[in-house]
Amino acid sequence: MAGTKGKQTVRDMLLSLGLIGIMAGVIYIFIPHDDSEPPLKRVDYRVELLTARRAAAYPVAAPEGLPGTWKATSVRYDGAEFDAWHLGFRDPEGQYVAIEQSTQRAPVFIDAASQGAAATKGTERIGDRTWQRYKGDKYDALVLRGKGWTTVVTGTATFAQLAKMAGALKMS
Repeated sequence: MAGTKGKQTVRDMLLSLGLIGIMAGVIYIFIPHDDSEPPLKRVDYRVELLTARRAAAYPVAAPEGLPGTWKATSVRYDGAEFDAWHLGFRDPEGQYVAIEQSTQRAPVFIDAASQGAAATKGTERIGDRTWQRYKGDKYDALVLRGKGWTTVVTGTATFAQLAKMAGALKMS
């Protein structure tokens, strides 16, 4: 009789585990859950822009006239680190676009800002400025070299979207 009792206990335990698994599945199916990314919060960059424009050794770039579908998501200015200016956006297609500026040596800064993108022979005339194209595995970029400073418009967006951002930039 001892053997029969042991088999029933194991059988009851397996049935209980199966029942618990079925209940967990039912609960998972019927309780709503959202697997999407949380929405990015729009940031107001006006104060940081004013600070950067007063302190930086170059004309600081920020877009003017972009539609509201371009969402500013990050901003920072660091005067101690080569007057580094960063302004990040999510474009209307959900891709990342950033404006990066610095007085750091151009090759080092461009490599860091574009996450290793390489210069191409292509250039793009946007307004009265000629930007050099950089192509990379992670980010593509448009690069504008000034006297002692560099501007990089970079991100996961297409070159067309990068050009829209570059075309909207006001530097002062």
